[in-house]
Amino acid sequence: MVRRGVLGDIRVVQVEYAQDWLSLPVETQANRQAVWHTDPALAGPAGCLGDIGTHAYQLAEYVTGMRPSELAAEVTTFVPNRRVDDHVQAMLRYAGGARGMLWASQVAAGEENALRLRVFGTKAGIAFDQQKPNELWLTPIGGASERITRGRVQSPEALHAIRVPPGHPEGYLEAVAQVTDAAACIASGTTQGDDWLTTVEDGVAGLRFVDAVLRSSRKNGEWVTLD
Repeated sequence: MVRRGVLGDIRVVQVEYAQDWLSLPVETQANRQAVWHTDPALAGPAGCLGDIGTHAYQLAEYVTGMRPSELAAEVTTFVPNRRVDDHVQAMLRYAGGARGMLWASQVAAGEENALRLRVFGTKAGIAFDQQKPNELWLTPIGGASERITRGRVQSPEALHAIRVPPGHPEGYLEAVAQVTDAAACIASGTTQGDDWLTTVEDGVAGLRFVDAVLRSSRKNGEWVTLD
């Protein structure tokens, strides 16, 4: 829909990823996942930012096709004695004039695994919640909201990614198992023209985002470029 212009020109991108599993110092309680996530020697200098902030960043980029050119950000560590951040918030500027906001937190009490994206254009807006992965909301300006469910859209892009009939929930493991595109590229020896696969460039873009957020935060939230 973004590519076909259903939303019009993109104005606002709002993405968030909220969890609460690090609200307490569980890394001191033999929680093996928390131990390495909060150890900068193992996880790097970015805690929540590198763990789930990058997922939010990549989702917004994948859907909109846009990468921000500048950002102003702050990383925070709320739990005492924790060695990495557990909360991040960033404002985003895009070259075409659009604006965005990214929030990721692992101390958001009551949240489970809430990855959410909203994109607003000159014609309409869309809203997606990863905890309700089989539906997307589309709302045109001045019109009623439409709930679009997986399997009911007859576009080539939608049909490409569907393996089970409408109404049969498609979950996390099935999404990971979507390897047919990778297999086709391996068989043909090329990835040219395939928009479904992540590349090394996508990984580098995520690292540029992490670097820019950390640079901005060290400068008390100053605007920095993503290069």
